[in-house]
Amino acid sequence: MKKILKRFLMWFIEKINLHHMISEIQQKKNTENIQHSLTHHGATFYAEAIVNNPDGDKANITIGNNTHVRGMLNVFAYGGKISIGENCYIGDHSRIWSGERITIGNNVLISHNVNIIDTNSHETDAIERSERYMDLLKNGHWQDKGSLLTAPIIIKDYAWISFNATILKGITIGEGAIVAANAVVVKDVPDYTLVVGNPAMVIKNLKA
Repeated sequence: MKKILKRFLMWFIEKINLHHMISEIQQKKNTENIQHSLTHHGATFYAEAIVNNPDGDKANITIGNNTHVRGMLNVFAYGGKISIGENCYIGDHSRIWSGERITIGNNVLISHNVNIIDTNSHETDAIERSERYMDLLKNGHWQDKGSLLTAPIIIKDYAWISFNATILKGITIGEGAIVAANAVVVKDVPDYTLVVGNPAMVIKNLKA
């Protein structure tokens, strides 16, 4: 009897496509939560997209028309701004972390597993870092930056950031530049150049 009931339930779940229905409900709820966390003008958010905006100020994260987001956008409680232009793409599992300001222009492509972060996240002094970490566990995310080092990141129009790349604080990626897969960017990238490696270095002028 149990086997028959189990088979019937499996058949019924498949018949009404229950998994798909649950997935649609979850996606709708996630999209609604995202809509209340930022300011956007016709952007598209996929089921895997994540937005963290602790203080709830929708002006902290702004996204332009026809931009597609599959990755994570995160501003820290002590500060942070993310601005993304029009016709951009943020790939799945890519993470944009801001403790100061990250500005992404129009027509920028960011592939999967990219990390863009404008802060050190933790203090350089070992004792302070340990104490602040314990405070984080006890009291939640910090409301003050303390001695954390932050510096704005700018990614100009038509840039392409390939998969697994990392862009660190204080960097400007030039217009039309390409950051190759797995590159770690620690200094500015000129317009229309290709950079590769760790640390990333210019290997080609794309307009030459």
